[in-house]
Amino acid sequence: MYPAETVLDALDLDKDSVLWVGGRGGIEENLVTRRDIPFVAIPAAGVHGVGLKRLPGNIWKLVQGFFASARILREFRPDVLLFTGGYVAFPMAVAGRRWSSLLYVPDIEPGLALRALARFADRIALTTDTSAAYFPNKSKLTVTGYPTRPGLKGWTKEKALDYFGFTPDLPTLAITGGSKGARTINTAVMKILPQLLEKMQVVHLTGHLDWDMLDEQAKSLPPELAKNYQAFPYLHEMGATFAAADLIVSRAGASTLGEYPLFGLPAILVPYPYAWRYQKVNASFLEDHGAAVLLRDEEMDAKLLDLILSLITDRQRLRRMSAAMSSLAAPEAAFKIAALINEMAETPENERTA
Repeated sequence: MYPAETVLDALDLDKDSVLWVGGRGGIEENLVTRRDIPFVAIPAAGVHGVGLKRLPGNIWKLVQGFFASARILREFRPDVLLFTGGYVAFPMAVAGRRWSSLLYVPDIEPGLALRALARFADRIALTTDTSAAYFPNKSKLTVTGYPTRPGLKGWTKEKALDYFGFTPDLPTLAITGGSKGARTINTAVMKILPQLLEKMQVVHLTGHLDWDMLDEQAKSLPPELAKNYQAFPYLHEMGATFAAADLIVSRAGASTLGEYPLFGLPAILVPYPYAWRYQKVNASFLEDHGAAVLLRDEEMDAKLLDLILSLITDRQRLRRMSAAMSSLAAPEAAFKIAALINEMAETPENERTA
């Protein structure tokens, strides 16, 4: 949802000109309505790998989502549809095949939902040119980069360290598993946390799932170590986290391809094992460019501490990784995608024949 939100900011439209269609409940609806963006939910569910027991019900939800999408399109009559992936988008893409549509592909390798959506899209925006290999119709493709949120900007290292009450005399490590958190990362980190805090400051974004347990464990830290540790279940000021950090440990979701380059932030990337292929491709791309190190989820207990210590104390290597990460930045990505949308909206016929 963050790429869509960022492109919406770049378009700078009146709220009456926007309708956000998403899934029912969850963090997406909360964050969108929090910004007073018009939102409507449709039924939808994934069908890949869900098992035979759930499959009929999920297919029925997609059918319901198709009819709900058709009704929304008749009433709202958009000029352009913007898709950023996910199974929620599929019924809208099928119902909206007569409308002009733009698909943004965040990850380097598109998942099944994105590949299905690509069949309906008139234009496809890519984070990197590496993704072009996955799409046969090259005439649809435009490389824009990953659209990074405006709220990330405006943080200096000094301001960010002050935000967390940290000192510039110690290196700073950021740890995050995304908005929901990553249990295996959290568990591995808490096992080595005292050793880390003897050498560095740590900003730990735990997610809500493990927050109570980790917060209780953190309270047992001795005062001389506790002052070097700041943990949050969720933090809106992610720009402060990225600006303060000398190194980050995280999953390898699509946002790493845009947000870490924006800050030139070296990374240890631990691809989510149940989305191994897509996150591994992202992590390998950054590793191949010298900007990150890939660590398998099952290797964290054995290797994470030594890897963090070896990197964060090697200032020369961190500088090289930072420069490599910065070289991949695309700060104008949101405006490039917005320009594509405006171009599509201005064409003589926005509603295509079936």
